[in-house]
Amino acid sequence: MLSRTVDSFDEMFDVVVVGYGFGGAVSALSAHDAGAEVLLAEKMPNPGGISICSGGGLRLPHDRDATFQYLKATNDGTTPDNILEAFMDEMVQIDEYVQELATVNGARIKRTERPGSYAFPGFDQMYFLQIDDIPDFDPKRDYAYANALSGGPFMFKVLQDNIAKRGIKTRLGVSAKRLITDDKGAVAGVWLDDGSGPKAVGARKAVILACGGFEHAPEMQRQYWQINPVFSAAFVGNTGDGIRMTTDLGAELWHMWHFHGTYGFRHPDLPFAIRTKRLPDWVPDEREAEAPMSWILVGKNGRRFMNEYDPYMQDTGHRGIDRVDPSQMGQPFVPCYMILDDEARQLYPLGQTMFNDGDYENYEWSQDNLKEVQNGVIRKADTLEELAEMIGCPVEELTSTVANWNKSCDAGVDDLGRPPKSMVPVRQAPFYLAEVWPVVSNTQGGPVHDEKRRVVNAYGEPIPRLYTAGELGGIWGSLYLSGGNLTECFVSGRISGREAASEASRMD
Repeated sequence: MLSRTVDSFDEMFDVVVVGYGFGGAVSALSAHDAGAEVLLAEKMPNPGGISICSGGGLRLPHDRDATFQYLKATNDGTTPDNILEAFMDEMVQIDEYVQELATVNGARIKRTERPGSYAFPGFDQMYFLQIDDIPDFDPKRDYAYANALSGGPFMFKVLQDNIAKRGIKTRLGVSAKRLITDDKGAVAGVWLDDGSGPKAVGARKAVILACGGFEHAPEMQRQYWQINPVFSAAFVGNTGDGIRMTTDLGAELWHMWHFHGTYGFRHPDLPFAIRTKRLPDWVPDEREAEAPMSWILVGKNGRRFMNEYDPYMQDTGHRGIDRVDPSQMGQPFVPCYMILDDEARQLYPLGQTMFNDGDYENYEWSQDNLKEVQNGVIRKADTLEELAEMIGCPVEELTSTVANWNKSCDAGVDDLGRPPKSMVPVRQAPFYLAEVWPVVSNTQGGPVHDEKRRVVNAYGEPIPRLYTAGELGGIWGSLYLSGGNLTECFVSGRISGREAASEASRMD
């Protein structure tokens, strides 16, 4: 076991940043621009983390105070006001900051109106900022390892080019093993391992952990989440390293139950889950769902059990599946089953891949879903009786479920709250079935931090010289704001980098 204290260091920097996604990149830029000598270390062979897989949009405010009220409502008392206030103070500066960063490669910025997903006060006072285009940049060529939703690679290219322009030292394939402290308990460095054995790397000023959450840590998920198993949709690199390193020093944890997730598919040749198609978000009582959802979900008993189309289903789609039958110590809806008919099968691809991993070829889901029928992700049946046999449920239960669903489609009213315009009947044979599992895009939990992004212990006391950035202990405690994690990468990166660089320098 590596020691928490050392007599000497193999190398020394002012600030060591662990993790090279958006949060780590902005932290490194911020610390460097404040005068610090920075090392940016990434565990995986390719940079970008989960961030590069995203849509790349930053959620920003038109009105600071109104947006604060929205964040306060959606956090439901789980994040103190002073931390949200500090978040907002930085959030209003991000647009100008991205404009400055974009000059590095001539990136073009796009802004679109984007209200929040729930009609709480301030929901309509926000917009999205994205990088729309970069001259001579081809994400599929330049980031062939990243299968992204859309704009994530563009925003990461801006950050990476700024890292390169400043000459910030970066190392890939280097994992953080344990934090190192001095005789007073202050963080003094971190054990880093590039595969040739751990080395003690010192930090004269501070360490910033931007190494993500625990999307690919099933043992940790099992202790904090009732629902299981949950499969990562994006990245195998986030295994809870930052949580272990900070709790080793007494950090308090928060938001551990909350993850940004939905439901999706398993492919036999991939370690990632594949999310269902990204349908447009809607806002209850303000903007109704317009898109057809081509499927219904049933449990192992052949009955529907949830509204398949939440307002922001990429965040909360898994929650309806999260139930336990205490009499059996089992989860009746893990897995559950997607059902659709032949007309619905032709509407659009049911799945959408997004991951950052050079070991696997990018999987392209077929437009008509027939490739997935051939490879077994989706199964085909000529009758509902055959579908019931595949599920293992009583035939009469499934046929009754489908008949009732079709009546609901005709009436335009669903007892479980499905939006009327999303309702698509199941009538035209052949029919199709797919196993559906809970999917995590990113976690929100981790060490508690204060308004300066300093990690704190159970008594609210800062652990000296230790900061976090990105999703590691993010602010999102109840309902997630679309684009909010990426915004937090910028907000927390700027704060933590600036604060870390301002620490008094210890002697080498």
